[in-house]
Amino acid sequence: MTRVFIDGSAGTTGLRIRERLEARGDVELVTLPEALRKDAGARAAAMAAAEIVFLCLPDDAAREAVGLAGDTAVIDTSTAHRTAPGWVYGFPELHGQREKIAASKRIANPGCHASGFIALAAPLVREGFLAPDALLSCFSVTGYSGGGKKMIAEYEAEDRPAAFDSPRQYALGQSHKHLPEMQALCGLTVPPVFCPIVADYACGMCVTVPLFASQLRGKASELPELYRSCYPGPVVRYADCGAMAAGNALAGRDDMRISVAGNDDRILLIAAFDNLGKGASGAAIQNMNLLMGVPETTGLVLGGE
Repeated sequence: MTRVFIDGSAGTTGLRIRERLEARGDVELVTLPEALRKDAGARAAAMAAAEIVFLCLPDDAAREAVGLAGDTAVIDTSTAHRTAPGWVYGFPELHGQREKIAASKRIANPGCHASGFIALAAPLVREGFLAPDALLSCFSVTGYSGGGKKMIAEYEAEDRPAAFDSPRQYALGQSHKHLPEMQALCGLTVPPVFCPIVADYACGMCVTVPLFASQLRGKASELPELYRSCYPGPVVRYADCGAMAAGNALAGRDDMRISVAGNDDRILLIAAFDNLGKGASGAAIQNMNLLMGVPETTGLVLGGE
């Protein structure tokens, strides 16, 4: 039985992690009374009693919490440590990353938008299909649950603004917090032009990287086989997306679907997944499974197509 503590279990990511873990017989949750949820001493004691700690906190609080964790293994779901020295990036499907995660006690869970972009772009740079100095763009549609409890309440309010009825692009200043990991994990010398969009549905993401054939060092027809070899499943796999790519196609699940669309001249690379699944809580549990030495799909909700 592995003892696990979720620091920040009241947030959307922490709640889904807890929901997944409560259904398992190989995990014992270390919990705190509500009155002690923010007490540093009580949290430190809970971390010491646990073998694995999830940090589901804002960035500054996550940095402080690491100091309380001591030698306990930490999986941080915030942005705080994703490019920090001494931390392993928690996307097991990247080349060589699975072994690093299993051997680490400091794991930075990926960002939701970043997960889709990195899954699409990193293999192309690594295998020489894209140059490291490629000028890329990315647009990503997400459900409003990615904004946390405050945004969920805003979208589900009866008197919400009319603008919420329409998809809304944000981070217009090109300084989104996921950009550093998107650049670093793909080995890019320049961050992509990134256009995140929040829309009026709860869960799910569709991340798209468009390319001109002239950007590729190879043929577009070679990309599906490359992705199939990189992502044989069951968590990340290649599959056609059909005539339309829906943002909520994989809502409620913990897997990711990679697709290639377009034509010989203009290519669309598409990643579909749940922003709270493979984009957050599902990824965190997958990383925990690797630390535990159990099959990494244990407790995950995966699709069959």
